[in-house]
Formats: sequence, C-alpha cells, structure tokens
Amino acid sequence: MTAFAVSALVTLLLVRSAKLRPLHGFDLDFDKPQGVHAVAVPRIGGLGVVLGLFVAQWYVAVTLGRDAVSIGLLLLACALPAFLAGFVQDMSESLTPRGRLAATAVSAVLAFFLLDAGVREASLPGVDWLVSTAAGSLLVTVFAVTGIANAVNIIDGLNGLASMCACLMLAAVAYVAFQVGDPLVGTLALAGIGAVGGFFLWNYPFGLIFLGDGGAYFLGFFLAELSILLLMRNPEVSPIFPLLVCIYPIFETIFSMYRRSFLRAAPSSMPDGIHLHSLIFRRLLRWTIGDQSALAITRRNSMASPILWLLCTLSIVPAMLFWDQASWLLAFLLLFAVTYVVLYWRIVRFKSPRWLRIAHLGQRGALHGDERNS
Repeated sequence: MTAFAVSALVTLLLVRSAKLRPLHGFDLDFDKPQGVHAVAVPRIGGLGVVLGLFVAQWYVAVTLGRDAVSIGLLLLACALPAFLAGFVQDMSESLTPRGRLAATAVSAVLAFFLLDAGVREASLPGVDWLVSTAAGSLLVTVFAVTGIANAVNIIDGLNGLASMCACLMLAAVAYVAFQVGDPLVGTLALAGIGAVGGFFLWNYPFGLIFLGDGGAYFLGFFLAELSILLLMRNPEVSPIFPLLVCIYPIFETIFSMYRRSFLRAAPSSMPDGIHLHSLIFRRLLRWTIGDQSALAITRRNSMASPILWLLCTLSIVPAMLFWDQASWLLAFLLLFAVTYVVLYWRIVRFKSPRWLRIAHLGQRGALHGDERNS
C-alpha cells in the first residue's frame, strides 16, 4: 500500500505538471509504425514506480530487518543504470537501443557481483554446463536479464498492457516465494505490484501517462532479478518457472526477431507495427469501427489489452501450479508457443478465432453504449 500510494501520487503530479507546462518526455511521434495513441502523452511514468518502491523499503526494514532492506536498496541501486538509460531516452530521444541494452547489462553485472544474483542452473541441456562456470553464469545471467527487460519494453504498446502483465508476473513470483518461505522476495514482489498499480491507475484505460523506456526496462530488470534471487535462495523452485512466467514477452521478442530477420529480411531491431498487440488493436478494434476520434481510438487501445492479459495468464497459472516440476513447465512452454503462433497467423490472415470475434463484438457494444451515455 505504501508503494501504491507513493507511485499513484507521484504519477498524478507528473500528469498534472505535464498538462500545465508540457516539457520534454512527451511521445509526439504519431507516425511510429508501432504507435497506437492519438494525443501527446508524457512517457516518464516509470519515475513513480521507482520512487514508490524506494519509499516502500521502510516497511521491509520494519518487518524483515536491516539485512532485508539492504538487499532491497541494493537491488534498486543496481537497477539505476537500466532505468536512467531509458529515462534519458524518454526525455531526449538520444540513446540507441544498443545503448539501453548496454546499460541494462551493466545493471545485471552489478547485481551479479553485489547480490550474487546469477543463474546457476537452467534445467536445459547445454545451458547447465555453461552456467557451471563463473564466466558462463555471468554470461547467461546478463543475457537473461537484458532479454527480459527488452521484452517488457516491446510489449509496452497498449494502455495497461505491460504494467498489468508485470503485476501478474510479480504476483506469481510472490506466490511461490511465500510458498517456499522466502518473505524477502515475496515482499519485494508485492511492493513491485503496489508501485506498478499506482502507475496503472493513471495509465489505464485513458493513457494519461506511459511507462516509457525507463519504466519498462526497470520493470523488466526488477522482475528478472527477483526471479533469479528466488532461484538462488530456494533450489526447490524449478529454473523453468520464471521462464514460463515471463514467456509472453519473451516469445513476443523471439517471434518478432524471427519475423523481421527471416520473413521480411529486415534488421531484427527495426520497429514495426505488426506485433500481436498491434494486430489485435488494428484488425479487431480500430479499423472495424468508423469513429476515428482521439477518444474513440484511446478507448479501443485499452479494450485490446485485456485480451493480452488473458494470454499472459495462460502461462502464469500453470507456472504457479507446477513451480517445482520442470517436465510440466516445459510442456506448458511448448503449449504456449503453439497457441501464440496459431493465434498470430490467424489474425494476420484475417481469420480470427470465433471466441475473439465474439469478445470484440461485446466490447464494441459496450463502447457504443458508453459513447451514447456520454
């Protein structure tokens, strides 16, 4: 609740100050291929999340002691390079994707040495051999942390999408942490949910403020490091558990790289507007309704997010049920990959599943009802 209150208040102040005196940090480029918003919006919402988590450390200190709060504060300190690099990009548009990834890698290296947060086991052939050495463990850890941070940034394309998915993933980490008797990781995860919830209050459904690269990279780093700490401190948790929890943004990233590099013969880092969330917005919720006003587009933007929340939940629920059983977790990983690919190709070929069309029609009726009432 402390993290929620601080984050909500800071985010509200950012929204109000932006309206009174627009400065840097606005997303003004409506022609971006991945853009789905219609008005200028401040994109520095990650600041409220970070401050909310920072202030909430007093509760960690009171309930869990000084050692616990030192770990929490050290984790936030390690996250600063990743957050600040994204924040600089949000304010100035002057940092390349490689620069942001490099800063996130620095954060991962700091956590590896200062918190001993490293991947030591993977339950995957070949990877276990690699992480058996210190150098291999460092390499895999940096790759995993930067990958998840970048993946969260990629799905940050609709109102409430990345923030709610982060809350769901952190909830899974908190659940398993308390199941195995690790109140430190569990409490930090709950604080993360509160901090993100304070931002979510102003981001969804009307998109008054965005996470920005700073917020997205920070959340990805925070989620990845809590997952690694959970594995390090509790060997009974399967290393596949965090992979299944985060598989939606991870698979979105991998599939996008494959699609760009092999199907379109374009650089894998080039942005485009055919991510799964973009397709759902454009082909199910935007072009099928005539009104193209800013308010209507913003509402359709928000209506697309719950569909992706459901997709995210399809991997999180089995991860919570089978957190210590690698074989079941691997089976659900495969099932998610098949589900994602089938859903993507059906939408891209204008053959959306019937249940998705029914959900869209229900949302369309609700939208028209709201517009008539207003």
